[in-house]
Amino acid sequence: MATPSRTIPGFVNAHTHIYSALAPYGMPPPAVPPENFVQILERVWWRLDRALDERSLRASARLYAAESLLYGTTSLVDHQESPTFIEGSLDVLADACQEMGIRAVLCYGATDRNGGREEGRRGLAECRRFLRANRRPLVRGAVGLHASFTCSDETLRESGELARELGAVMHVHMAEDRADVEDARRRGYEGPLERLLATEALPNGSIMAHGVHLNPSQVRTAEAQGLWLVQNPRSNEGNRVGYASSLWASARVALGTDGWEADMPKEAAALTRLSAGGIPEEVQAAARRPENGRALVAERFADAPAGTGPESDVVVLGEAGTVERVVV
Repeated sequence: MATPSRTIPGFVNAHTHIYSALAPYGMPPPAVPPENFVQILERVWWRLDRALDERSLRASARLYAAESLLYGTTSLVDHQESPTFIEGSLDVLADACQEMGIRAVLCYGATDRNGGREEGRRGLAECRRFLRANRRPLVRGAVGLHASFTCSDETLRESGELARELGAVMHVHMAEDRADVEDARRRGYEGPLERLLATEALPNGSIMAHGVHLNPSQVRTAEAQGLWLVQNPRSNEGNRVGYASSLWASARVALGTDGWEADMPKEAAALTRLSAGGIPEEVQAAARRPENGRALVAERFADAPAGTGPESDVVVLGEAGTVERVVV
């Protein structure tokens, strides 16, 4: 007997990188294999983001949005990086998402890593421009930072000032690798979370991806500040940065893919596998992370007219859980 169709809420990918969609289709490997996380960034992902232009970014955005919808993912929380194509990059992403019919929260990840403070200012200016200009019903903006270890204190402070000025939240990588923690300590802070809090870069509701190297006390601090954490288990495993075993200490933790395909049931299955050996509190908390993503996106679309927000996004599943229909 055939399994009847059933309707479920749309899946949410609470942290991703749309710009990486074309990477599986012929991106050459690094000449010298990387041996640690920073080398992975330097030899793979930072090479890719510097190579992006308007055409390649548009193709990536259309592909990622289309594939996400086919997986039943109706909302993306994206973090954009394209140092040689900053101005207007968020419009390329936003247009693709609106045209494809997927909900999205977009930011540009400001950084000083290539061009110093001027690069950081340009990244923040793109966030400012987009937050002021965007009127697309399915798209919202945020302020972005790449990560604490690639930004000066001045860039961090300016990002927080911009977010507060425009009533926006921050989206930033947080303690993904020990290198982020070690960098913050060299600068005189206990860690990257403390550094961003001290520079007032994290308004209430801000989104921090990873949190692998946060301890339970820091995770509780993040929750008390009204911050979101987003776990990305497949990416963390693939990059060999560790498992985010302290995230059980906050109820505000969602699930993302960090640029992997937006197959959220597959991401949830990886989380179940990786959390299985943890303490009972972690196993129980991990099971709630897919649902928490819907709450995160609901906060960002709180201004949507009744009946048009993410609470209305649904997926119809057929036999064997295959996606038959998506309504955004």
